[in-house]
Amino acid sequence: MTPTAAAPDRERVIEAADRLFYAHGIQAVGMDAVRTASGVPLKRLYAQFPSKDALLVEVLRHRRSIWDAGIAAAAASATRPVDKILAVYDFLDEWFRTDDFRGCGFINAFGELGAVSPEVARIAREQKTDFQRYVAGLVEELGASAELAAQLAILAEGAQTTAAISGAPDAAIHARSAARILIDAALTEA
Repeated sequence: MTPTAAAPDRERVIEAADRLFYAHGIQAVGMDAVRTASGVPLKRLYAQFPSKDALLVEVLRHRRSIWDAGIAAAAASATRPVDKILAVYDFLDEWFRTDDFRGCGFINAFGELGAVSPEVARIAREQKTDFQRYVAGLVEELGASAELAAQLAILAEGAQTTAAISGAPDAAIHARSAARILIDAALTEA
Protein backbone atom coordinates (compact mmCIF):
# COMPACT_ATOMS: atom_id res chain seq x y z
CA MET A 1 0.00 0.00 0.00
CA THR A 2 1.32 3.42 -0.90
CA PRO A 3 1.63 6.13 1.77
CA THR A 4 -1.08 8.21 0.07
CA ALA A 5 -3.46 5.26 0.05
CA ALA A 6 -2.75 4.67 3.74
CA ALA A 7 -3.57 8.27 4.71
CA PRO A 8 -7.36 7.98 4.36
CA ASP A 9 -7.27 4.74 6.36
CA ARG A 10 -5.15 6.40 9.01
CA GLU A 11 -7.53 9.36 9.30
CA ARG A 12 -10.58 7.07 9.42
CA VAL A 13 -8.99 5.07 12.23
CA ILE A 14 -8.06 8.18 14.22
CA GLU A 15 -11.50 9.74 13.79
CA ALA A 16 -13.30 6.49 14.66
CA ALA A 17 -11.11 5.93 17.73
CA ASP A 18 -11.64 9.54 18.80
CA ARG A 19 -15.42 9.17 18.63
CA LEU A 20 -15.36 5.85 20.49
CA PHE A 21 -12.84 6.86 23.18
CA TYR A 22 -14.68 10.13 23.79
CA ALA A 23 -18.11 8.52 23.99
CA HIS A 24 -17.26 5.36 25.93
CA GLY A 25 -13.86 5.84 27.55
CA ILE A 26 -10.48 4.66 26.39
CA GLN A 27 -10.25 1.48 28.41
CA ALA A 28 -13.75 0.38 27.42
CA VAL A 29 -12.94 0.44 23.69
CA GLY A 30 -10.92 -2.34 22.11
CA MET A 31 -9.11 -2.33 18.80
CA ASP A 32 -11.83 -4.58 17.33
CA ALA A 33 -14.38 -1.83 17.95
CA VAL A 34 -12.07 0.69 16.27
CA ARG A 35 -11.67 -1.67 13.33
CA THR A 36 -15.43 -2.04 12.99
CA ALA A 37 -16.14 1.68 13.31
CA SER A 38 -13.39 2.68 10.88
CA GLY A 39 -13.90 -0.10 8.36
CA VAL A 40 -10.13 -0.62 8.24
CA PRO A 41 -8.97 -4.25 8.49
CA LEU A 42 -7.29 -5.10 11.77
CA LYS A 43 -4.00 -6.06 10.08
CA ARG A 44 -3.83 -2.67 8.33
CA LEU A 45 -4.87 -0.88 11.52
CA TYR A 46 -2.02 -2.50 13.47
CA ALA A 47 0.41 -1.76 10.64
CA GLN A 48 -0.27 1.94 11.19
CA PHE A 49 -0.76 1.85 14.96
CA PRO A 50 1.26 -0.94 16.57
CA SER A 51 -0.60 -0.52 19.87
CA LYS A 52 -3.67 1.08 21.35
CA ASP A 53 -1.34 3.48 23.17
CA ALA A 54 0.15 4.61 19.84
CA LEU A 55 -3.36 5.16 18.50
CA LEU A 56 -4.35 7.11 21.61
CA VAL A 57 -1.40 9.47 21.16
CA GLU A 58 -2.59 10.23 17.62
CA VAL A 59 -6.18 10.65 18.80
CA LEU A 60 -5.06 13.21 21.38
CA ARG A 61 -3.07 15.06 18.72
CA HIS A 62 -6.16 15.06 16.51
CA ARG A 63 -8.32 16.33 19.36
CA ARG A 64 -5.72 19.02 20.06
CA SER A 65 -5.91 20.29 16.48
CA ILE A 66 -9.70 20.46 16.71
CA TRP A 67 -9.48 22.41 20.00
CA ASP A 68 -6.85 24.83 18.70
CA ALA A 69 -8.78 25.48 15.48
CA GLY A 70 -12.04 26.04 17.39
CA ILE A 71 -10.50 28.51 19.81
CA ALA A 72 -8.72 30.36 17.00
CA ALA A 73 -11.89 30.56 14.90
CA ALA A 74 -13.89 31.89 17.85
CA ALA A 75 -11.39 34.70 18.43
CA ALA A 76 -10.80 35.45 14.75
CA SER A 77 -13.80 37.75 14.33
CA ALA A 78 -13.07 39.71 17.50
CA THR A 79 -11.06 42.88 17.15
CA ARG A 80 -10.62 43.99 20.74
CA PRO A 81 -8.50 41.92 23.16
CA VAL A 82 -11.37 41.70 25.67
CA ASP A 83 -13.66 40.28 22.98
CA LYS A 84 -11.02 37.71 22.01
CA ILE A 85 -10.87 36.55 25.62
CA LEU A 86 -14.65 36.36 25.97
CA ALA A 87 -14.82 34.46 22.66
CA VAL A 88 -13.16 31.54 24.45
CA TYR A 89 -16.25 31.21 26.64
CA ASP A 90 -18.55 31.63 23.64
CA PHE A 91 -16.69 28.74 21.99
CA LEU A 92 -17.17 26.65 25.13
CA ASP A 93 -20.87 27.51 25.27
CA GLU A 94 -21.38 26.34 21.70
CA TRP A 95 -19.40 23.14 22.32
CA PHE A 96 -21.23 22.33 25.58
CA ARG A 97 -24.54 22.42 23.71
CA THR A 98 -23.56 19.72 21.19
CA ASP A 99 -25.24 16.33 21.57
CA ASP A 100 -21.94 14.49 21.95
CA PHE A 101 -20.31 16.73 24.58
CA ARG A 102 -18.65 14.55 27.22
CA GLY A 103 -16.20 17.00 28.76
CA CYS A 104 -12.61 17.72 27.92
CA GLY A 105 -10.99 14.79 26.13
CA PHE A 106 -7.64 15.61 27.75
CA ILE A 107 -9.07 15.72 31.26
CA ASN A 108 -10.93 12.49 30.52
CA ALA A 109 -7.78 10.77 29.21
CA PHE A 110 -5.72 12.05 32.13
CA GLY A 111 -8.34 10.88 34.63
CA GLU A 112 -8.52 7.47 33.03
CA LEU A 113 -4.85 6.82 32.26
CA GLY A 114 -2.69 9.66 33.58
CA ALA A 115 -1.51 7.69 36.60
CA VAL A 116 -0.35 4.73 34.52
CA SER A 117 0.64 6.35 31.23
CA PRO A 118 3.35 9.00 31.42
CA GLU A 119 2.72 9.79 27.73
CA VAL A 120 -0.98 10.53 28.29
CA ALA A 121 -0.11 12.64 31.33
CA ARG A 122 2.52 14.55 29.32
CA ILE A 123 0.15 15.23 26.40
CA ALA A 124 -2.67 16.37 28.70
CA ARG A 125 -0.36 18.65 30.66
CA GLU A 126 1.11 20.06 27.47
CA GLN A 127 -2.35 20.89 26.10
CA LYS A 128 -3.36 22.61 29.34
CA THR A 129 -0.08 24.55 29.50
CA ASP A 130 -0.45 25.69 25.89
CA PHE A 131 -4.04 26.81 26.51
CA GLN A 132 -2.85 28.83 29.50
CA ARG A 133 -0.16 30.40 27.29
CA TYR A 134 -2.80 31.25 24.70
CA VAL A 135 -4.95 32.97 27.32
CA ALA A 136 -1.85 34.72 28.70
CA GLY A 137 -1.14 36.11 25.24
CA LEU A 138 -4.67 37.51 25.04
CA VAL A 139 -4.37 39.01 28.52
CA GLU A 140 -1.03 40.58 27.57
CA GLU A 141 -2.75 42.22 24.56
CA LEU A 142 -5.29 43.56 27.03
CA GLY A 143 -2.52 45.02 29.18
CA ALA A 144 -3.51 43.14 32.32
CA SER A 145 -1.47 41.01 34.71
CA ALA A 146 -0.41 37.39 34.27
CA GLU A 147 -2.48 36.59 37.35
CA LEU A 148 -5.62 37.40 35.35
CA ALA A 149 -4.56 34.92 32.67
CA ALA A 150 -4.32 32.11 35.22
CA GLN A 151 -7.74 33.01 36.64
CA LEU A 152 -9.38 33.07 33.21
CA ALA A 153 -7.85 29.73 32.21
CA ILE A 154 -9.09 28.16 35.45
CA LEU A 155 -12.58 29.49 34.74
CA ALA A 156 -12.55 27.85 31.30
CA GLU A 157 -11.24 24.54 32.65
CA GLY A 158 -13.75 24.56 35.49
CA ALA A 159 -16.59 25.29 33.09
CA GLN A 160 -15.64 22.24 31.02
CA THR A 161 -15.66 19.96 34.04
CA THR A 162 -18.84 21.45 35.47
CA ALA A 163 -20.73 21.18 32.18
CA ALA A 164 -19.63 17.57 31.70
CA ILE A 165 -20.54 16.41 35.19
CA SER A 166 -23.73 18.42 35.66
CA GLY A 167 -24.94 18.12 32.09
CA ALA A 168 -25.72 21.85 32.23
CA PRO A 169 -24.25 23.76 29.29
CA ASP A 170 -24.82 27.11 30.96
CA ALA A 171 -21.53 26.67 32.84
CA ALA A 172 -19.85 28.55 29.98
CA ILE A 173 -22.26 31.47 30.35
CA HIS A 174 -21.52 31.67 34.08
CA ALA A 175 -17.77 31.42 33.44
CA ARG A 176 -18.03 34.17 30.81
CA SER A 177 -19.84 36.44 33.29
CA ALA A 178 -17.19 35.78 35.93
CA ALA A 179 -14.45 36.39 33.34
CA ARG A 180 -15.98 39.76 32.49
CA ILE A 181 -16.00 40.75 36.17
CA LEU A 182 -12.35 39.71 36.56
CA ILE A 183 -11.33 41.56 33.39
CA ASP A 184 -13.14 44.74 34.43
CA ALA A 185 -11.54 44.58 37.90
CA ALA A 186 -8.07 44.01 36.42
CA LEU A 187 -8.47 46.92 34.01
CA THR A 188 -9.70 49.19 36.81
CA GLU A 189 -6.62 48.34 38.89
CA ALA A 190 -4.26 48.92 35.95
